Amino acid sequence: MHDIDTVTAATIEKAAERLAGVVTRTPLEPSARLSARVDARVWVKREDLQTVRSYKIRGAYNFLVQLDEPTRELGVVCASAGNHAQGVAYACRRLGANGRVYVPGTTPRQKRERIATLGGAHIEVIVVGETYEDAFAAANEDAQRTGATLVPAFDDVRTVAGQGTVALEVVEQLGFVPDVVIVPVGGGGLLAGVGSWLRERHQGVRIVGVEPAGAACLAAALEAGHPVRLPELDSFVDGAAVREAGAVTYPLIRESGAELTAVAEGAVCTEMLAMYQSDGIIAEPAGALAAAALGTVVDVEPGQTVVCLISGGNNDVSRYSEILERSLMHEGLKHYFLVGFPQEPGALRRFLEQVLGPEDDITRFEYVKRTNREMGPALVGVEIARPADLPGLLARMDASPLQVERIEPGSPLFHFLL
Repeated sequence: MHDIDTVTAATIEKAAERLAGVVTRTPLEPSARLSARVDARVWVKREDLQTVRSYKIRGAYNFLVQLDEPTRELGVVCASAGNHAQGVAYACRRLGANGRVYVPGTTPRQKRERIATLGGAHIEVIVVGETYEDAFAAANEDAQRTGATLVPAFDDVRTVAGQGTVALEVVEQLGFVPDVVIVPVGGGGLLAGVGSWLRERHQGVRIVGVEPAGAACLAAALEAGHPVRLPELDSFVDGAAVREAGAVTYPLIRESGAELTAVAEGAVCTEMLAMYQSDGIIAEPAGALAAAALGTVVDVEPGQTVVCLISGGNNDVSRYSEILERSLMHEGLKHYFLVGFPQEPGALRRFLEQVLGPEDDITRFEYVKRTNREMGPALVGVEIARPADLPGLLARMDASPLQVERIEPGSPLFHFLL
């Protein structure tokens, strides 16, 4: 067990010296859109523009560069949802070390390909299981069997110290101390590092950690008084989908005085789309966590200086259809129904004319079962123009002679069909 005092402002500042010339000093940019949302001065720290498109290179390099030569020659292994592995791959190539990275099957192809490209001949990518924990178990077994060094994604003081250098850069770039810093949270490495440095150097800063609602492992740890394993995990925010907070990161975050909140995955998707369409920023789901929380679950005072950390930009373009779907559903604009159509001419036309409103649109229609000669149940997806249109649509469905069952988000039937 590491002592929490082993991560201090001094160790983070020493890590910054090691990282000089290795990592990108990413831009700190004002955001007019987010500033208008909360009537404050909002800046975004663009770690999506980092060397490996996420802050993870900071912790990975700070860990690897401190290994002695004999240890490094035995090789390294790591487990990652994608970004940590890219940091390890880049560090291995730069330091001439060899490594194996284990990623879960949910890791987007774009991230897997980037890992291989960044590491070149120095890295082997191995896909195993469906969660980060599956990958970690495989990496841990590899390390014990081969003598390679396991490079933790977040749960090591060297990793945490590297991640904490983000906070040091933010204050240097602003030229003054911000009022609020909002940090995305997975296993807690970034929040632990940022919180440790700010707690010691600038105690007045309000620090807020934001978890995905479906993977709030740190909130569970704080409630229990120790890290606990989440029974359920939504892996959509893959860069922050961690089932259990770290034994190192948990006490550091607890001592930092950071607040903690969670934001729905659908809200993250809405923010990702806004970043892309309005700001020209390609953020991955974890990268949009902090901005998604601002003004929704995190309130700030007018005129305050607020910094949102955009932690990464490794998003697979093939995911945007799912991102749009989740966003529409979160905003109450997309709904699904099972509709029993009588097998007679004109049934579908009557549904269109009598049930759908003038601005409603069918975005999905497929028969679920065709063997019944009298009734044909169909899955129907309807997109409405505004949330206020839903009661009218439901009333027209109730008045219709058709058999209609609404599929509620989160229900077993919803997950089975969609």
